[in-house]
Amino acid sequence: MAIEQSNPIFLAPSHGGHNPELMLSAVLHLMSHYTAGSDSAGGCVKLASVIERHLKALASLPDLAPVLSATCAQLSEQWAHEVERNLHEQEKTNFLSRIMARARTAPSVA
Repeated sequence: MAIEQSNPIFLAPSHGGHNPELMLSAVLHLMSHYTAGSDSAGGCVKLASVIERHLKALASLPDLAPVLSATCAQLSEQWAHEVERNLHEQEKTNFLSRIMARARTAPSVA
């Protein structure tokens, strides 16, 4: 399978310059993976954290349109809350798992 070199991702500057379109494309891609891969236990905390950082970086770009910058800042805050919520849920689940594991391995008193 050949890679099409005219794809915009390959046309991005390699010197690390700010490319809002590429960054926005990346964060939209990450968001779609977050929702597609979510299950009943919630999404991936690491992926949510990466999404939050991308949005924060986008919001801070000086050449970004004000409405897009404000939207990215607002979404960054919402994703930060999602990260905190998922971390809290994982801590509760891990704590409960440890308690249940101890209960299963504890010797029974006869």
